[in-house]
Amino acid sequence: ADGPTIQKSSEVAIKNGITLELIFQQIEEIRKTVQIPIILMGYYNQMLQYGVEQFVKKANEVGVDGLIIPDLPLDIYQQEYKTLFEKYDIKMSFLITPQTTDDRVLEIEKESNAFLYVVSSYAITGGKSAIEDYQTEYFERIKNMNLNSPKLIGFGISNAATFSRACQYAEGAIIGSAFIKAIGKSENLKETIKEFVQNIK
Repeated sequence: ADGPTIQKSSEVAIKNGITLELIFQQIEEIRKTVQIPIILMGYYNQMLQYGVEQFVKKANEVGVDGLIIPDLPLDIYQQEYKTLFEKYDIKMSFLITPQTTDDRVLEIEKESNAFLYVVSSYAITGGKSAIEDYQTEYFERIKNMNLNSPKLIGFGISNAATFSRACQYAEGAIIGSAFIKAIGKSENLKETIKEFVQNIK
């Protein structure tokens, strides 16, 4: 589901020499001054290549609170990794979409002990700039299920209007592509990030 902006950012990161080991080092440094939760988002293959237990153990050691691994199947997590994640106190957030049935939402939400990632649409990331009626109906359906986990809405959340609208139905929203576009053009990251957040809020 990664759109062109997210794909491009991954290419740039790889060209710049990013590795999981470097990310863990950066988080360890960040943890010296930052107390807010840190969630890593990536792909199942990255964990497999690193070694799943080694990965969650290292994540715990440096101060990671949770993971979003969109292509990790729920049943594989339950059968093979749930006890491992609990051992190292790493939370998981799974994704639901407009196509996810109510029964499946309940099953996924039960395993999402950080938050439930509510994918807003059928589109790829960064593919929309407004919230449509079918999305609002979907948000209302999920909200009316009175789930226990906090809900964060992502995909197509790009500005103050879409952020505010999403937060009417959830505890927060996730912005990816719009943020990457903003910092990609920046000559002063500190100011760009500050301005971006202020404009959203």
